[in-house]
Amino acid sequence: ALADERICIGPAAAAQSYLNMQNILSAALATHAEAIHPGYGFLSENSMFAELCAKNDVVFIGPESAVIDQMGNKDQARRLMIAADVPIIPGSGIVTAGAQAKIAGSKIGYPLLVKACAGGGGKGIRIVEREADLEKSVMAACEEAKKAFGCGDVFLEKYLTSVRHVEVQILADHVGNVVCLGERDCSLQIGRQKVIEETPCPVLEENIRRRLHEAARKAVKAAKYTNAGTVEFLLAPDGNFYFIEMNTRLQVEHRISEEVSAIDLVKWQIRVASQIELPFKQEDIRLRGASIECRINATGSGKVSFLHIPGGNRVSFDTALTQDTVVTPFYDSLLGKLITAGNDREEAVRKMEASLCELVISGVATNIEQQLEIIRSPQFRTGQYDTAWLQTQAHKKKEARA
Repeated sequence: ALADERICIGPAAAAQSYLNMQNILSAALATHAEAIHPGYGFLSENSMFAELCAKNDVVFIGPESAVIDQMGNKDQARRLMIAADVPIIPGSGIVTAGAQAKIAGSKIGYPLLVKACAGGGGKGIRIVEREADLEKSVMAACEEAKKAFGCGDVFLEKYLTSVRHVEVQILADHVGNVVCLGERDCSLQIGRQKVIEETPCPVLEENIRRRLHEAARKAVKAAKYTNAGTVEFLLAPDGNFYFIEMNTRLQVEHRISEEVSAIDLVKWQIRVASQIELPFKQEDIRLRGASIECRINATGSGKVSFLHIPGGNRVSFDTALTQDTVVTPFYDSLLGKLITAGNDREEAVRKMEASLCELVISGVATNIEQQLEIIRSPQFRTGQYDTAWLQTQAHKKKEARA
């Protein structure tokens, strides 16, 4: 659906438009809008913006600003999870370069991660293999985090290998109802950026799945969280899982959870923000089949000269692209989300392979061929991949070309 009205909120540069709180709020007030849906980028996890909306009697469709602050700070979130008996990765509190970091590092053991308390997207993170590299890594992570998020606080965390990135989709209302809409496997990443997501996780045993979902619900209740959100975990080969963070917003990949749960997350975001109670309980949720999302990204700017979108039962391409659309360098490279679903994983994979073959975007360079290569790989077909696999494959190809 298209909007009834559109208002210019500033020039193309994000800092002057989509990150300009006053301009966005002014647009809402000028059009007598009662609420703002922040989407899944820009100000979607900005507690100051949520607070600004509240002060101007505009509903921010998401959790309260205090909750965004609490869960957005990884150190605070870790402390809350410990109190709620949700498993976390062994780590430290906030550290500074020098003796304090070395003492904490020796207790945790190497390799370890230096991680920013604020933000995300892979910024403010360093892998440290040995103590000799710790001080410079802490200083570099602090500096990067301060530039990116305005907060240079960092902590240390044990670096786990051969893990999967599994996140749990939740929905919670203002009277304490919390439902889990299954998990998504987001392990296929390059540079800590997700490339392909699927639900359910193809290797998760049912008893571990139940414990994972329950841990996510405990985390949400401990945070007194409302609206849609995602609790993220690392899943180790031995079946143990560990909380890493919570995304206090809608995720790009929320659509695959909608496919298997038949629940419209955005609709319920708006209803929950309107103080409407969830009419269903956890026992009412029935997760059926499997769904996969391939992120179709531009690898350069240009003008779309030809566009062909695949169709079919439970096949969709969520995009704003049309023929003659100009793809600029100003924003995220995501052009669209190719989504398939089926009665089981095999059917969803088969549909995805066919859809990638059918999708045509001419005039702009994309990653369609790379996605097709992943979908056809034995590792993906068998579900035997982890967070490092795709990055390792990319390095091997780069070395082969050198």
